[in-house]
Amino acid sequence: MEIIISSILVFISTSIDYLLVLTILFSTMNKGKQKAIYIGQYIGTGLLVGFSLIAAYFLNFIPQDWIIGLLGLIPFTLGIRAIFVDEDVDEEALEERFSHSQSEIASVVALTIALGGDNLGIYIPYFTGMSLQEVMIVIIMFILGIFILCYLSQRLALFSLIDELVERYEKIIVPVVFIGLGIYIMLENSTIQHLWSLIA
Repeated sequence: MEIIISSILVFISTSIDYLLVLTILFSTMNKGKQKAIYIGQYIGTGLLVGFSLIAAYFLNFIPQDWIIGLLGLIPFTLGIRAIFVDEDVDEEALEERFSHSQSEIASVVALTIALGGDNLGIYIPYFTGMSLQEVMIVIIMFILGIFILCYLSQRLALFSLIDELVERYEKIIVPVVFIGLGIYIMLENSTIQHLWSLIA
């Protein structure tokens, strides 16, 4: 149950910015081509997760757990950054890009990876130390999460004034979850305890 809850929190915190972008895409893309958004999101997220799993696998060979726990500083720093840095989505640029796109799927994949660069800083420490069974559970939760994310975005595209609502909650959820995840990773690997013992 713990791995299910943590995977849901990780997915939500790393995907909430996609909600705004996908809502914009669904509102501007022809209905007949909207399946490309689902496919592109799955492929793009799959590539990010795949790279993270490879990196996490090699990190498992580091002998001392507290060193791995230092990776928790990445989501912690991203959480602090999210509090102070305001990154607005350029809606006009998105619309312009997709109106001239030859391949909608390739564009969504590229956009997913570009927006998900910070996600690697969350996924890699999160996957490090996981068993194969735990990884499979997380992947299943992510597969379900992507479908829900795309479907929700598709429905939200039917309503106006959604951008402001999504942005407001994003500024609360992302920092809290990222900082919490960073602390959790450092505590789980005894990093904080080890560093404290060096000072005390």
